[in-house]
Amino acid sequence: MSRNTALITGASSGIGAVYADRLARRGYDLVLVARNTDRLKQVAQRISQEHDVNIQIVPADLATPAGSAIVEDILKTGQVSFLVNNAGFGAVSTLLQTNVDDMVNMIDINVTALTRLTYAAVPAFVRRGGGTIINIASIVAVGPEILNGVYGATKAYVLALTQSLQHELADSGIQVQAVLPGATATDFWQVAGLSHQQLPDEIVMSTTDMVDAALAGLDAGEVVTIPPLQDGSDWLNYEAQRRQLSQKFGNANPGARYLKK
Repeated sequence: MSRNTALITGASSGIGAVYADRLARRGYDLVLVARNTDRLKQVAQRISQEHDVNIQIVPADLATPAGSAIVEDILKTGQVSFLVNNAGFGAVSTLLQTNVDDMVNMIDINVTALTRLTYAAVPAFVRRGGGTIINIASIVAVGPEILNGVYGATKAYVLALTQSLQHELADSGIQVQAVLPGATATDFWQVAGLSHQQLPDEIVMSTTDMVDAALAGLDAGEVVTIPPLQDGSDWLNYEAQRRQLSQKFGNANPGARYLKK
């Protein structure tokens, strides 16, 4: 890899494959990570025919320590300057309808792997003097009632981690962004147990529109980008109120409403 290099997880289809195409257009060499080798090869072949970039495919199951370690080692070399933490899956079922082992597997990918890759990338980015991390969250990060509770919790973690990273790394030259897609036309829904074709057309965004909007948000310097949100001031007001509320938590005394009368 001779130029700036982007590593994208979950790159064999959907959002990850579109990020691969868009970053190749921007001149990035690519490291494409996913479990399905054949689909990775197809994505790599398509992009290499359209863009003059170097592409490395890395078959790895990020739900396993061994698979995660493969990708962590790549990030630790310092050759990667752009990380897209996209790998993950969701569910639409309730707690009583869900197998806990499936939920733990979701946490392994959506939370543990993302965290380990971020912790591998950041020190290398600091040594480089800069870098970019995009974490794919979801609107359920702020609306946990919408889908499965564990899925919402994993995406709330991704949002909180990203905001914390922005606070910690503000002076390091590292740009971080959390992307919160709404319903997007990908295989995610089929895996989650509900095809996106069963959703109202007016709420389902194409993967290309979603990624293009997310990259526009990145270019604008947004820490949190919500492609389906029509009025960006709604988020800014929400975030300002959250920050204001967080300043009221430091108190040695319980709130008066909790005191016996």
